Amino acid sequence: MLGAVFGDIVGSAYEWNNVKRKNFPLHRSSTRYTDDSVMTLAVAKWLMEDLEHSEQGLINAMQQLGHAHPRAGYGGRFRKWLASNNPQPYNSWGNGSAMRVSPVALYATSLEESLELAKKSAIVTHNHPEGIKGALAVAECVFICKDADHLESAKEIIRSKIPQKYDYNLNRTLDEIRPNYSFDVSCQGSVPEAIIAFLESTSLEECVRNAISIGGDSDTIAAIACSIFAANKEWREEQLMSQFTKYLPDDLIRIMDKFEKLVYHNNPT
Repeated sequence: MLGAVFGDIVGSAYEWNNVKRKNFPLHRSSTRYTDDSVMTLAVAKWLMEDLEHSEQGLINAMQQLGHAHPRAGYGGRFRKWLASNNPQPYNSWGNGSAMRVSPVALYATSLEESLELAKKSAIVTHNHPEGIKGALAVAECVFICKDADHLESAKEIIRSKIPQKYDYNLNRTLDEIRPNYSFDVSCQGSVPEAIIAFLESTSLEECVRNAISIGGDSDTIAAIACSIFAANKEWREEQLMSQFTKYLPDDLIRIMDKFEKLVYHNNPT
C-alpha cells in the first residue's frame, strides 16, 4: 500500500503535465497526494475497522476520508457519489477501482480472499465488468508479488496468468506503448500498461519512472505499478518510499502506519 501512495504522490505532478521520458525529478513544487492515496487508505481503514468487510462499511470509510480531504482531485461522478446520502454504484469502468485495491491483497491470507475483497472494494462504485476486472487483476498481481520469494518468479507468474485470466495484452513493451499513448482513465486502457511498467522494472524507482514515462493518467498508473512492485518484501525500498510521506496529512499517515504495521509487523514510516 505504501507503494501505491508513493506512486500516486510522485505521479501527481505529471498527471496534467505528461513527460515521455524517464529522466525527470521525483519531487516538484506541484507534488502532492491525490484521490488515489485517499481512497487507497480508505480501503485500508475499512479492512481494519469493519471486521465483517461489509459494503456499507467501505462506503462509510470512503465517504469519511473523502469529506476530510475534499480537494484531492476526485472525478465528477465520484464527487457526487461522495456527497450522496444514499450512494449507489454508477457502472464505472474507470481505473479508480484498480488504483485503490492494493490493501486487500496485502491483507488477505489467500488469493481467493484477495479476489473476494477486491470485488467488494470495486462494486460500490465500479460495477461495470471492466471496472471489476481491473480491480481483480491488480489485486491478483499484488498478491502474487507478495507471496513470491523472488521478484522475477512473481513476474513469470504474472506474465503467464494475467493475460489468460483477464485478457490483458502484456506482450507489448513500454517503448512500443510510449509514442502513441494518451490520457486514458479506463481500466482496460491503463491497468495493462501499469502492469507492463512493473514487469520492466528492477527497482522501485525504475518502476515509478517507467509508469510516468508513458504519459496518460500518470499518478494512477504509477500508483498501480508501484503497489505491485512494493508488495514484494525483498524490494520494498522503504527508505525511498518514506521520503514521500511528508506530503501526507497526519490522519492519513496514522492509517497508513497502522495498516503497514498490521500486514508487515513493522512501522516503516
